[in-house]
Amino acid sequence: MAKIQAIRGMNDILPDQTPVWQYVETTVRKVLAQYGYQEIRMPIVEQTELFKRSIGEVTDIVEKEMYTFDDRNGDSLTLRPEGTAGCVRAAEEHGLLFNQTRRLWYTGPMFRHERPQKGRYRQFHQIGVECFGMAGPDIDAELLMLTSRLWAELGLSGHARLEINSIGTSESRKVYREALVSYLEQYRDQLDEDSKRRLTTNPLRILDSKVQQTRSILEHAPSLSDYLDEESRCHFEQLKALLDSAGVAYTVNPALVRGLDYYGKTVFEWVTESLGAQGTICAGGRYDGLVEQLGGKPTLAVGFAMGLERLILLLETLNLIPDEVNNRADIYVTAMGDKSISTAMSIANTLRNDLPGRVVITHCGGGSFKSQMKKADRSGARYAVILGENEIEHGTAGLKPLRDDQPQQEVAQADLARILAEHV
Repeated sequence: MAKIQAIRGMNDILPDQTPVWQYVETTVRKVLAQYGYQEIRMPIVEQTELFKRSIGEVTDIVEKEMYTFDDRNGDSLTLRPEGTAGCVRAAEEHGLLFNQTRRLWYTGPMFRHERPQKGRYRQFHQIGVECFGMAGPDIDAELLMLTSRLWAELGLSGHARLEINSIGTSESRKVYREALVSYLEQYRDQLDEDSKRRLTTNPLRILDSKVQQTRSILEHAPSLSDYLDEESRCHFEQLKALLDSAGVAYTVNPALVRGLDYYGKTVFEWVTESLGAQGTICAGGRYDGLVEQLGGKPTLAVGFAMGLERLILLLETLNLIPDEVNNRADIYVTAMGDKSISTAMSIANTLRNDLPGRVVITHCGGGSFKSQMKKADRSGARYAVILGENEIEHGTAGLKPLRDDQPQQEVAQADLARILAEHV
């Protein structure tokens, strides 16, 4: 019988990989806590209408990438392709937004049916941050300062570059859209196929084209900045002033528009040159109209999302994972012979009590001295505690360093915790 394998693009995260994930997640949690953000957890399945109304029916996500199905009641459901819409739905449904400000964050899997490639999968994991009830630009600046601090914590400060833009209000974008379409219609035959399709569905997305011929045509296209309303222009100037004051470097990218319909005013991306074409590691912006669009009262909002697979790939590519992240154990307690097993388990428990935070593995399953020491070495532990019948009889233990050439020593079992506390 053939073995069943994982679905293409939906990957297992194996035990030797999870310490890196935990390291990144813990670092993000710490930074978010410093800024007063609260965690929210939403289901991975939502009504399909939620994403059609929020993301936009003519976006690539809704048209081509969503995992959508009818349940047994005939309702159309979708595995979430992004987290913002679900967060808005949950916050509005449970009364978290009315006359309140909120700083929320979440993490978990998202799903999009697209061609799997390194750092981008069909089931992928995001950390998202959403803020409600604040007009900005101060909250916009806080989010960018927060992410800048996160890069510093992860050692990425010199490897992530901030790009910002303002896409104005829906009214100013409508005027600009007409000017852009009028310009591009002159070059329709020279546009790539995706851009031809977007010309009638979502022309602003053409600005983000990576096709060189299309990019050449766009060099002389009308600029969105020339069509900004005065409020958006002032908001953007104040944001830049706040970033300058905070020492957060940025580049204004006039072609940055983001791919989801709900964005307005501020949009931003943190990009890296260290991952080739997959250069965006964090992106977001303002979406002041989304809560009302989904049935709530008008609510100001801004947020971002970062892909964990791509962020971890960047850390691994740059060799920025601290050595201690992959050290799975501190102490490995061996037991030679049946009479040693109960003592070994008792000593291991005592060490866990006396050395909180250290990882103590007790050898189970028997085996020769040689095989037990091989497993002790593979565990990554810095010390092996060796217990045989002779040690049991004399109340001692062998203490063997596994990561240097220091000699093994015999110590009293009662002194183990004190001695190990000085070295692990």
